[in-house]
Amino acid sequence: AAAADSPSAALRRRDLCSRGIRLAGKMRSDVIDLLDTYVERQGLDASASVAAVEGVPAAAAERWDEQTGTQRLLENLAAYRAFRALLAQMLEEQREQLGEADAALGRALAAVLLQVSAFAYHLEELLRLESRGPPSEEGAGPPPPPHLGPFERKLRGLGVLRELAQWAVRSARDLRQLAKPGPGSSSAPSPAESP
Repeated sequence: AAAADSPSAALRRRDLCSRGIRLAGKMRSDVIDLLDTYVERQGLDASASVAAVEGVPAAAAERWDEQTGTQRLLENLAAYRAFRALLAQMLEEQREQLGEADAALGRALAAVLLQVSAFAYHLEELLRLESRGPPSEEGAGPPPPPHLGPFERKLRGLGVLRELAQWAVRSARDLRQLAKPGPGSSSAPSPAESP
């Protein structure tokens, strides 16, 4: 693990983390905007409750502070790969029923999909730096979409976007944690720092 701890690797990790935190922040604000547009265009109630979306890991992590940086990255990557597939499905469905008024929604969806893809790629870079490349994606796709009626589809889309907004917050937290110097979190002093 010597390579992972070299100063240049630490710098690169910090750089990737801080860029990732900015990406996550931008993604979150775009997803929040998209949620407003989505609710309005789909004629939904903003407070509608939605069941958990199948295939997407929940952003709320139990025992979050016990996770290693690599575990966090792997969980994030699994989530964004799932979102990438789910958003692509939503875009497909959107195009099938695209009225002119929905063109803006389609564009906003496509823009967020691009951000999600870029973020997944970013996480893969970080995993390479942790000297364990990202897991392959074979068979990693979400389950095929259930056959939903138009309204259930809209609600599912709402669920996807809400969970994505949650993940953007969690990712920024995960990356901040990862950017901290030294193994472990700041609560455990590394041997070099202890008296």
